[in-house]
Amino acid sequence: MSSSPSQTDPLSRLREALAEAAAEAVPAGDASPATLEPPGAGGEGDYATNAALVLAKPAGEPPREVAERIAAGLSARLGDELESAQVAGPGFVNLTLSDGWHVAALSEVASAGQGWGAGSADPPLRVNVEFVSANPTGPIHVGGTRNAAYGDSLARLLAFTGNDVHREFYVNDAGSQVVVLGESVKARARGEEPPEGGYQGDYVEALAADIPGAADLPVDEVARAAVALMVAEAERSLARMRIVFDDWFHEHTLHEGEPSAVGRSLAAMGDQDRTFEEDGALWLRTTAFGDDKDRVLMRSSGEHTYFASDIAYHRDKLDRGFDLLIDVWGADHHGYVDRMQAAFEASGGEPGALELVIMQLVHLVEGGERAKMSKRAGEFVTLEDLIDDIGVDAARWFLLARSHETTIELDLALAREQSSENPVYYVQYAHARACSILERAAREGQEAGGKPASLHPSERALVRRLLEFPDEVAEAAARRAPHRIATWALAAAQDFSAFYRDCPVVGAEPDVAAFRLELCAATRDVLARALDLLGVTAPESMERDDQIR
Repeated sequence: MSSSPSQTDPLSRLREALAEAAAEAVPAGDASPATLEPPGAGGEGDYATNAALVLAKPAGEPPREVAERIAAGLSARLGDELESAQVAGPGFVNLTLSDGWHVAALSEVASAGQGWGAGSADPPLRVNVEFVSANPTGPIHVGGTRNAAYGDSLARLLAFTGNDVHREFYVNDAGSQVVVLGESVKARARGEEPPEGGYQGDYVEALAADIPGAADLPVDEVARAAVALMVAEAERSLARMRIVFDDWFHEHTLHEGEPSAVGRSLAAMGDQDRTFEEDGALWLRTTAFGDDKDRVLMRSSGEHTYFASDIAYHRDKLDRGFDLLIDVWGADHHGYVDRMQAAFEASGGEPGALELVIMQLVHLVEGGERAKMSKRAGEFVTLEDLIDDIGVDAARWFLLARSHETTIELDLALAREQSSENPVYYVQYAHARACSILERAAREGQEAGGKPASLHPSERALVRRLLEFPDEVAEAAARRAPHRIATWALAAAQDFSAFYRDCPVVGAEPDVAAFRLELCAATRDVLARALDLLGVTAPESMERDDQIR
């Protein structure tokens, strides 16, 4: 699946003009690797391109000569929209767009509202995003909470770009860990300590109290009841994080029926000669699909491995008609990737139809100390604890603001702070300030949409920032990188603060005020969409009560 911004947006049209000018300058060249982006520190203009540097070798000419022809071609194509195209350095072309181009571009952003940047998937796919999927043997801890925030934000991004997205939680309720949970709960119900290697913590005692007759029931019944209670608690906790799953898929269903889903999966792979027996066990030839060794599917005892269940589960997803499967896994699953990819292909999955995203760890920092987490020992910070401490908005922001490939140290003191030092508060306040300006203007009868004779540099910079959003959305979706949206939102809030500082809105002369109101409205809408993609609210008012200009 690829994503790209709409070909009708201003930056896409500018890239198209650049491609045409480059093709005219060097017909035999390929300018597709060339970039169009803001100039580096100290650079002049609104955008810079290295197209001439890319094309100089096939042209057999100095880059600056190629750059001159590209600049001339852009001038001819863009006309009044282009204020200047200057050759700089070894062969860059720096473009300065006119005020009129910025005004027209803002009109497009404003007209799209919160839909700005939507629908870029090409082609749209049916996508299954499976995330969290924590063992139902204890509350969701902060590591699972990062997985939850990431998976939900990724699902929001994929849906916003035009895909049909299904959120799924896989309940591992058919393994030995469930038996251990049942034994631990039953022991507590009898007033005893859990067995060696069992689960500790107050929640185990609470489960024992909530299951009638737990002291005398068979262990498997206690285990089933405990799992049901833990799944219900997980569902409530995740709902507090604004995460609702379309399906809670239970592993035990893969073993039900005759033949079961696992049995059918094993038979299908056997029919294709992808399994073999050795030492009384059934193995899968994963080495034929890139794994470093073959894997056991059924032990000599006749017991299926977790691997057999996982293969059947992914086969079930494909049978439900999904084009793309994305699994969001914890850091401890890194060594499982190659074997799962191999098994997926061995069971009939197409290469590329399964993506396995590995999350890195998150550490909560309080006064320089890290909280310790061990589900079995009962020493962990839960999702509920985190929300109660810093709130949903801060929790989601701080868990999403950095790449999932990077370990996070979440500073609880900063997350609690209600000041510009806290990035989520800063972005939310920018949105609230835009809302306040628009509300006051509406009370005074002012309307948006003017065309001033000239623009302030801060106005131009904010317009260009808003124009970046479709690209950021497309890149964030394609790279599975929601943190890019947080980075963009913070930069947009900073640009809006500079605009607010430099450009009074209410009380400015009519055309100027009308344009600035449209800029405020567009900023409000696009910031709201960015925050929503992160699962963070966009409040219309906040406690601070600065004078609105």
